Amino acid sequence: MADPSTIPEDPRPASEATADASRIMTLFVMIVATLYFGKEVLVPITLALLLAFVLAPLVGLLRRIRIPRAPAVLLAVLVAVGIVLALGGVIGSQIAQLSTGLPKYAETIEAKLDAAKQSTVGRLSRFTDQIGRPHLTQPAPKPNQPAAAASAAQAEAAPASSPLDLAWRFLFPILSPLATFGIVFIVAIFALMQQEDLRDRLIRLFGSTDLHKTTLAIDDGGRRLSRYFLTQLCINTGFGIIIGIGLLLIGVPNPVLWAILGVLMRFVPYVGAIISAALPIALAAAVDPGWSMPLWTLGLFLIAEGVTGQMIEPLIYGHSTGLSPFSVIVAAIFWSWLWGPIGLILSTPLTLCLVVLGRHVDRLAFLDVLLGDKPALSPTESFYQRILASDPDELQDEAERTLKERSLSTYYDEVALKGLQLAAADRDRGVLTPGQLDRVKTTIKALVASLAGHTDAQPATKKKPRDDAAGPKPDAPAVPRNPDPDGAAPPQAELAPAWQGATPVLCIDGRGPLDAAASAMLAQLLAKHGLGARLIPYQAASREGIDTLDVTGVAMACISYLDISGNPAHLRFLLQRLRRRLPPGTPILVGLWPIEDAALTDTQLQTTIGADTYTSSLRDTVNACLAAARAHTA
Repeated sequence: MADPSTIPEDPRPASEATADASRIMTLFVMIVATLYFGKEVLVPITLALLLAFVLAPLVGLLRRIRIPRAPAVLLAVLVAVGIVLALGGVIGSQIAQLSTGLPKYAETIEAKLDAAKQSTVGRLSRFTDQIGRPHLTQPAPKPNQPAAAASAAQAEAAPASSPLDLAWRFLFPILSPLATFGIVFIVAIFALMQQEDLRDRLIRLFGSTDLHKTTLAIDDGGRRLSRYFLTQLCINTGFGIIIGIGLLLIGVPNPVLWAILGVLMRFVPYVGAIISAALPIALAAAVDPGWSMPLWTLGLFLIAEGVTGQMIEPLIYGHSTGLSPFSVIVAAIFWSWLWGPIGLILSTPLTLCLVVLGRHVDRLAFLDVLLGDKPALSPTESFYQRILASDPDELQDEAERTLKERSLSTYYDEVALKGLQLAAADRDRGVLTPGQLDRVKTTIKALVASLAGHTDAQPATKKKPRDDAAGPKPDAPAVPRNPDPDGAAPPQAELAPAWQGATPVLCIDGRGPLDAAASAMLAQLLAKHGLGARLIPYQAASREGIDTLDVTGVAMACISYLDISGNPAHLRFLLQRLRRRLPPGTPILVGLWPIEDAALTDTQLQTTIGADTYTSSLRDTVNACLAAARAHTA
């Protein structure tokens, strides 16, 4: 017979995982190839759908005032066409005006370069020599040169261009933008006209098995996306108006052009404002012989972007767009590579659409994980990961952030204890090595000691800004806001003699290696509510140590258990030993932190174990101790 240890494991799971990864990569490559090679078709359609999102609120407003759908859609699209044509005309005229001043701007730049050459030495001087006057002003060829004469002779000999050639040469460059323009608005019209039909098709595609959930998700996602696009457009327009007025007062030429550029580029977070500021600053440096105008321009953009990004946007819909900063940068690079400059402007709206789909469609949840700003790990998972990584500083930093909004007992119950349960489960499965277990215990002990200065009370709540940019976050991991324990213990002089000692509560560790951490948290919380507690290890209450256990001044005993492993016999025998050792009538509480433990609901099992009180949270344990203390007032 073959040795079982030499029999290889079934390779099918690994093969299936490899096949899934291969299918995902193939699908991704196909999607990227389709986006890249089909951009001539997909870009207008994407622009049309995003335009439909922007115009949907206006169409809804027109419908509410009794205008039929078709006229409402046409009217909304005509308004959009008028705005686009007006902007196009303004941009064209501004560029034409800007081009007339280029020679003068070149002279100013040349003078500044000459001044820089005179004030620098070494490599900087050689560098400016390379980019100085010889490259900026090429001497015009003299009329008597042979090359010029030959060119003139060839020009005279060449036949005159036909009207058809001239029309093709000058009209063809504008035909493609006009065609794209027409496609965008035609598709937007049909998208708005058949809004409900498109919704039904999406429901059929993504979630026909749960019509209620999918309908709510699509309606809510579309509404929130429309609100985001419209709100962002209004914010960016205000930003552009401020920039235009400021540049006009500073004296930078063509302020309207830079205002429009600022409106468009602010759709690209982080880098959009930098791009929109670079050209006006460079132009200001070319216009002003000195440096005051570019410095004023830089200050204008810094103030305008700071106020808009750090005050106005958080006030309206929160600090973020619902996207992680890393995904915003990656999306900008990706869509710029695929679709060029238009992809850069559309990168955030397109990525935001993917995140909304990921938050509502289960099959696409990975998009929210990869691109969204929702934490990838729950607070409990993050807690346990920091412990495994032996990163006490990061662990304490996360605890401090949580304690700004939650009480200490809530943090211990909802994060620390549940993290310890993950560690206990890994230990039972044999994946947590003894060395890792020792590091877990050391890290938890250090964390509890570092949090000794915090009070156990809920911090004052602050009104948070709305965050409607990427839709609701129903599954976003968060720490619940549990009620605080019931105040503090009565003054020591009012307590019964048994409760007047320095440490009336005896906190006993369970026999698990991580139960001592739970006992330490409990003792700390009891002290913050006016009840001293003494910690003793499980060995002190074992069969060998119970006879020497010091129970002086003990009025109540609390035992902490992360897991009784389905066999409560050892807990029952521990309670029997404590009953014999403790003063008669001393209440015994057992804290079973896994809330699903059978001993918390099985009355017969509770009677068999023999404890007076059973709790499943540190908060309930503190309340039980406070209630016992109040019941024994003098």
